[in-house]
Amino acid sequence: MTTIKEQEKIQEQFKERMDEDELLNCMRCGFCLPTCPTYIESGFKESQSPRGRIALMKAVVDGLIEPDAEFERSLELCLGCRACEPVCPSGVNYGHLLEDARDIINQNKQHSLPARVVRKTVFQGLFPHPNRMRGAVGLLGFYQRSGIQTLARKIGFLGLLPDSLATMEKILPKVPTMKEMKNRPDYLPAIAEKVHRVAFFSGCLMDTMFLKTNDATMKLLQLAGCEVVIPESQVCCGALHGHSGEKQTAKELAKKNIIAFEELDVDFIITNAGGCGAFLVDYDHLLQDDPEWKGRAKTFAEKVKDISEVLVAVDFHKKVKMELPPQVITYQDSCHLRNVMKTAAAPRVLLQAIAGVKYKEMVDADRCCGSAGIYNIVESEMSMVMLDYKMKQAKETHATTIVTANPGCLLQMQLGIEREGLSSKIRGVHIVDLLAQAVKQD
Repeated sequence: MTTIKEQEKIQEQFKERMDEDELLNCMRCGFCLPTCPTYIESGFKESQSPRGRIALMKAVVDGLIEPDAEFERSLELCLGCRACEPVCPSGVNYGHLLEDARDIINQNKQHSLPARVVRKTVFQGLFPHPNRMRGAVGLLGFYQRSGIQTLARKIGFLGLLPDSLATMEKILPKVPTMKEMKNRPDYLPAIAEKVHRVAFFSGCLMDTMFLKTNDATMKLLQLAGCEVVIPESQVCCGALHGHSGEKQTAKELAKKNIIAFEELDVDFIITNAGGCGAFLVDYDHLLQDDPEWKGRAKTFAEKVKDISEVLVAVDFHKKVKMELPPQVITYQDSCHLRNVMKTAAAPRVLLQAIAGVKYKEMVDADRCCGSAGIYNIVESEMSMVMLDYKMKQAKETHATTIVTANPGCLLQMQLGIEREGLSSKIRGVHIVDLLAQAVKQD
């Protein structure tokens, strides 16, 4: 809870830093309301809608209300899915307003000691440092391979954890070895006739916990005729920081990535994680107030593409034969891939091109699954409500394979499958891994 003095600082910063023109762009029309999961799940509470949150931000700027605990709670419960943006007739950049508001609050309040320790460890000590990320994930791998995991489950230790975390432990992917995580390529030639030279943004969790998906991504790019460059000096995209009120660190990471990629002479910068990609394409906004970096950030952002867009653009689905055993598949949109990167059709085109499968569209496939970065950990109750709704829609498709395009979404859907007791009947899979399984090479 913020003190009176902290609230005064926050209010002052809101007046100085919040984009009042953007706040005024909201016409209060309500087109955003049916798209907002928290508005729906809160029983249509106005303060849990994009329109309501913008009104609260404006009221703080105008000094009509104080940035108290209730105000802060309204912002905390927002998923940041940005589903409100595509339907907004005024084009309000709600996501940017939310990030600025959270950053102002975070930088002007005194967190509890445990919270300060966790935030410093995660945001400063871990994610910005690739070697430390590998080390941390390596510890998870040791836990899985050493027998400790089996013992912990056998003696019931996991029962001490909240239900959602205990279930989440069951669905974590098998972690690669430290040798595999360190032995990464920096260049791969095109296998088919060369059509593009691209750079691959490998990410932090993607190049550790989901390393096999990254390997599959690079293989698909090679088969599509792409020469692939993987700069070793790249770092975390900064999305987790930007969404959690650590904007300065996000800017520092963005600058490091721009430096790592800008001299490579590539056509595109490829991502395979919707959350990372959406933050990368927003680098120009993130650095808009920095004259030295604004132009460089814009050049960088304009090259960022999701792998599905590039594969469709080069007619991968027409040139490369893909086939799988008979199965029904459905697709769960990554919110940021769809709402920020504007990529919705390409994944579906690729999935429907796989021979042997039947594609079934899920009702509300574009509605957030409740993962939202670390939302499913810090706001578990609301997250599970959203996941239950998502699983209801998924089950009605009778799909045996649920496909996603973001690691957080993938873990969330696998969590839903486990919670429903359907792990023997349904699987969750990243679209890249499914396409790699389907590719038939002569």
